[in-house]
Amino acid sequence: MLILSRKVDEKIKIGDDITITLIEVHGDQVKIGVEAPKNVKVFRQEVFDAIQTENREAAASSAAMEALSKFLGAK
Repeated sequence: MLILSRKVDEKIKIGDDITITLIEVHGDQVKIGVEAPKNVKVFRQEVFDAIQTENREAAASSAAMEALSKFLGAK
């Protein structure tokens, strides 16, 4: 993990087309801005984790429904 120190309004560049800007520091909260192309998905970690969990559950449910459908169709 790369750790960088930044002051308000300073930026971090990732590749050619992603820019992270430190907007505000207030106590233990830090606000950042992310500029990225529309095709790059940007999520908070807890939202990303929830999406992944939901996707896994949907895939498992879909697989179970498909198996049940094959079972019922075989009769």
